[in-house]
Amino acid sequence: MRALSHRIDGESSMLEFGEALSDKIEPGEVIYLIGELGTGKTTLVRGILSGLGYQKNVVSPTYTLIEPYTVSNYNIYHLDLYRLNSESEIENLGLRDLLDGHAICFIEWPDKFTVHLPPPSLTIRVRVLGRGRAISLDPDPVSVQ
Repeated sequence: MRALSHRIDGESSMLEFGEALSDKIEPGEVIYLIGELGTGKTTLVRGILSGLGYQKNVVSPTYTLIEPYTVSNYNIYHLDLYRLNSESEIENLGLRDLLDGHAICFIEWPDKFTVHLPPPSLTIRVRVLGRGRAISLDPDPVSVQ
């Protein structure tokens, strides 16, 4: 299957796209989020969680490294590896415990530590496109670049 691309015009469109995408995401999946700072990766996750029924605040894991959520009796983890600098730091996150085959894991900045991460079920790339964003969905699990 080839990558699919979408144009997003603003925050509300990003949230709507995330809500629509939530129908395709299942427990046990690992989703890589690729994109520069400020491109809307957390907004996309907020939309996905909303589509799954989560009604509380969704925040960026930039400083906490992991933000956990519970939706419909399963766990969702949103990780941000941007501030990590060593392999030992990723080990200290307890990532193996999070990846239990039942949780959904969104991982920002996976390209920093791909050798220590499971292959993704889906890679989502977000990039600035004029005033909007371009999102590509790549189901190819070896595609991180």
